[in-house]
Amino acid sequence: MENCSDFLLLLGPDASRILNNLDDPADLVRASAVSRAWREFVIANGFCKNLCLRMFSEISRVAHVIEVKNMTEPLEVGSYSSLEWQNLKRDHRVYAHLAHNSKNFRTKDCILDAISASSTDNYPEESIDNTLEPSDRVERRPSYWSSKGEKNPAVPETLTYRLVSRLCVITEISIQPFQAFFQWGYPIYSAKAVRFRMGYLKEPLEAGSDHMDESSAGHRYNEDNFISAYVSPEFPMAQDSTLQKFKLPEPVLCIGGILQVELLGRVQRQKMDGLFYICCCVPG
Repeated sequence: MENCSDFLLLLGPDASRILNNLDDPADLVRASAVSRAWREFVIANGFCKNLCLRMFSEISRVAHVIEVKNMTEPLEVGSYSSLEWQNLKRDHRVYAHLAHNSKNFRTKDCILDAISASSTDNYPEESIDNTLEPSDRVERRPSYWSSKGEKNPAVPETLTYRLVSRLCVITEISIQPFQAFFQWGYPIYSAKAVRFRMGYLKEPLEAGSDHMDESSAGHRYNEDNFISAYVSPEFPMAQDSTLQKFKLPEPVLCIGGILQVELLGRVQRQKMDGLFYICCCVPG
């Protein structure tokens, strides 16, 4: 024990610089297991939290962390009060666990269900729920979401989804513009560009009200209820009905479990009414 403590003293400020440059949470956990002195050093300096901040800058917006079923045992540490030390230990465990799981996440579809669309042309036939189907046809019928028509092609649309967890690592999002195979010329109703927002809802959805009432005449999405923690760059969309993949500049930790897909600009005018629409299917 003494030798380990003396080695820390020998390294001085270099010890902090070395541990701050580690990029694998397992290495920090191993360092904290060397001895009591090393454990206290790793915890007191918040190296696991610093690693998470380097991995995901969104964490800087977290005010505090809560550990479910916290069973921390009391431990006396010289320069810290018992409560301060408990908080430091809790942060160490939470951020070490978060960094480890973020490094070892499995690739899968993160969308759980649809919450709302900023507009819907024909509800429920063209509802946002159709975008959760794995194909653009279900039992020989078209399956897609359609916006309302607009005279101004610059009017955007927003699709809002709930993710499988309140903490998800997102690397890439896919969207497939819908091709109306039942209209003359088989038009493709893509957007000009797409942008993604991730965050949380200020007011949680009430039980039994997962979706906005899109059938009501005055339906409007309540944008004020959404807090954005991350906004992606704009990605141009091709006027093509294939699945288009948009890779984010770096992995994003979505804190709050809400994804918004912003569809920016309209390309295709419907010949029947002369209005511009956006239609899509199969996000993921």
